[in-house]
Amino acid sequence: MTRTISKLSREEGGISISNGNGITIATDSFSISLDPKSASKCDYTFVSHAHIDHVHVPNGKSKIIVSGETKELAKLRGYNLGEVISEAPDTELIDSGHILGSKAILIKDRVLYTGDLCSRDRAFLKGFKGTSCETLIIESTYGRRHYVFPSVEDIVVEVNRFISYCFDSGRPLILTGYPLGKAQLLSYLLRDWDPVYVIDSIHRMNDCHVKLGVDLREFELFSSSKAFEEKAKRGPWILIAPSTGGKSSFVRSMREKYNPIITTFSGWAVDSRYRFSMNLDKAFPLSDHCDFSELVDFVRKCSPSKVYTVHGFASEFAAHLRGLGFDAEPLEHGDGENDYVSQRTLTSFSH
Repeated sequence: MTRTISKLSREEGGISISNGNGITIATDSFSISLDPKSASKCDYTFVSHAHIDHVHVPNGKSKIIVSGETKELAKLRGYNLGEVISEAPDTELIDSGHILGSKAILIKDRVLYTGDLCSRDRAFLKGFKGTSCETLIIESTYGRRHYVFPSVEDIVVEVNRFISYCFDSGRPLILTGYPLGKAQLLSYLLRDWDPVYVIDSIHRMNDCHVKLGVDLREFELFSSSKAFEEKAKRGPWILIAPSTGGKSSFVRSMREKYNPIITTFSGWAVDSRYRFSMNLDKAFPLSDHCDFSELVDFVRKCSPSKVYTVHGFASEFAAHLRGLGFDAEPLEHGDGENDYVSQRTLTSFSH
């Protein structure tokens, strides 16, 4: 059962916001479901981006609003969104800065739903700086005060120094990140290093990005063949692979064969225990989300009358906003908000 959270009065009718199978917005002229987990009966369904926790298989009853990039990336991941539209009356899609094709949606020029967002410019991605709205529904993945990230420039400098150190020591590196989003940032930022290999899933995702207009260098595909083993013996190398814990069978096998340094890129790396809990050698706090300070700045730039927080530390972030004078409350509650593993499952750590 959905629960009505807010009703905004206006002369020609109201706008209601409810939370159930995703977030549902009902206006006087249409209804729209925002990132539902399954097919919706609303007039429209908005899919903000192609991460698996935001896509589903539609049933044809609701018109799917989505960017062209998200449609192609979702299809590559096994989700055929069917016939889609990129715009609908009284709605506006805005780049959310999270990954390629990710969008926020402004409804009736009043309600802004961010989906996952990032306000920092990163490689080929431009950050979402915010837009004026009456009601803001904002993700709060890193909505706790101590999640403040270094600048992208500082991280890039540190990563390059670390790679140089490992190469000077003759050690190969396995750099891990979410195969859609983080892996493409790494591919872009590491384009001047050699040799660099990529796992097949990342190779296919990179190729799709190139077809969609992103200037990524084509790296050689990693193989477990004897030919690769011969190459690997010639000197240090870099492998870009999907996020995985240091105890995975893949990592154990690579450690036995090549003794690589295993590192990952995630906003959770702000916590020193994260690296140890994942059994990694190194972790860099590079994220595709806003950090705490950026979330606060984003809310200020939007200057809403009402704020609803969703995902992550929704309760804590809403409480902080109330302390700043905003009318804010969490739109959803869940157990284990502060537990790493219950945050969204292991794949979310790469965000």
